[in-house]
Amino acid sequence: MAAALRSLCGWLSARTCRGLIFRVPPTSQQRFLSTGRGFLSRPRPLPLLVVTGGGYLGYQHYRKKSQQEDGAPPPLATSTQVALYRSFPTRLLSRAWGRLNGVDLPTWLRKPFYSLYIWTFGVNMQEAAVEDLHHYRNLGEFFRRRLKPAVRPVCTSSCLTSPADGRILHFGLVKNSEVEQVKGVTYSLEDFLGPQQGRSTDSAESFRDRLLTSPENQLFHVVVYLAPGDYHCFHSPVDWRVQNRRHFPGSLMSVNPGVARWIKELFVLNERVALTGQWEHGFFSLTAVGATNVGSIRVYFDQELQTNSPRYNKGSFHDRSYVAVGDQAMKEAVSMATGGVALEKGEALGEFNLGSTIVLLFEAPKDFSFSLQPGQRIRVGEGLGSTQGEGPDDH
Repeated sequence: MAAALRSLCGWLSARTCRGLIFRVPPTSQQRFLSTGRGFLSRPRPLPLLVVTGGGYLGYQHYRKKSQQEDGAPPPLATSTQVALYRSFPTRLLSRAWGRLNGVDLPTWLRKPFYSLYIWTFGVNMQEAAVEDLHHYRNLGEFFRRRLKPAVRPVCTSSCLTSPADGRILHFGLVKNSEVEQVKGVTYSLEDFLGPQQGRSTDSAESFRDRLLTSPENQLFHVVVYLAPGDYHCFHSPVDWRVQNRRHFPGSLMSVNPGVARWIKELFVLNERVALTGQWEHGFFSLTAVGATNVGSIRVYFDQELQTNSPRYNKGSFHDRSYVAVGDQAMKEAVSMATGGVALEKGEALGEFNLGSTIVLLFEAPKDFSFSLQPGQRIRVGEGLGSTQGEGPDDH
C-alpha cells in the first residue's frame, strides 16, 4: 500500500499537484487513475480567452442596452476593452472563413443553404444576373454574384454617386482634420490616410488643408456601410484618376453601426485599402475598410494586392504608385497622358467577401451639398450630392 501511495503521489506531482496526499479506496483507485487526466489537464489559453472575453463583451452589451433604454448615450470603449477585442483571433477566423467560402457545395445542398442566407439577410435575388441558386458552386461565388445591367443605373446629373449598396452612416464636412465615423465618434484624418507625398509640408497648415488643391474648396466625407445581405462589389463613384494605393494591415473588428458608435478610431485600427488620386475638383480618395470575416479586399486592376496576411507589423503600410508602372496589364489601364488609372463613374472597381464599409474623402467647391439623410439606404449609382451648377439628383 505504501508503494502504491508513493506511486500515486508521484503521478499527481507530475501534474502540478506535488505535496497533496489523497487517500483513495482500493475499489475506486483504478477509476480515479483512468479519469484523472481529464480533471488535471493543462489549461488552454485560447478557449479560456474566448470564453472569458465573450462573457465580458456580453455583459457590456447588456449594460449598453440598459443605458439606451434609460436614454443615456452609450459610452465609448476603454483602451482595455479595445485591447481585449483586438486580442480575439479575428484575422485567423477571417482567413478560415475565406477558405470556407471557396469550398464547393453539393448541388442538392445549394438551394436550401443559399435560401436560408437569403431569408436571414434579405437578399434580393431578382436583381442577380443569374437567379438559379444551383449556379453558385460556393459561398464566394454567391457573395460576388453579378447584377443585371439595368438594375443599377448611374445618376448622370450628380457629380458624386454611391460606390456601393448599403446604408449611410455619416457624411459632411471634415473639420480640424478629424472625421466622424458616426455622429460624435471621430478618427484622425492623418492616421486614416497616412502621410501624403508631394503635398505641402508647411507645418502651419493642418493635414486637411495640405490635401486641398485650392483654398476655395472644402474637404467632404461620406461613409457607406455594406451589410452581409448587400451587393458585395463596389464601383467608382466619380470620373477620376487613381494615382496611388496604400494598404494598411490591421485588425478585423466588426464595422457594424453599433461597434462604430462604441470604438473610437475603429476605421484607423482596422485593415483597409486606400485609393487616392484626382477628380475634376481636386483630391479624391476611396477607402475600403476590412471587417470580421472580410479580410479579403480585392481591387480589380491591381493583382498584386494581398490583404489579411498571417503576419504584419503594427502601424505599417504598403504603397504602390499607378503613375509609373511596369507590367503590361497595368499599362492598359493607365492613362499615359495624365498618369494614374482612369476610372469612369459607375465602373466596377473591386469587391469584398462579405459586408464592410466604404469611406469617401474628397475635395469639392464650398457650394457642394449632399442629398442624403443619416441612416438612409443607398444603392450603387444613386446620386449622393452635387454642386450648385449641377441639376437635382436623379434617383
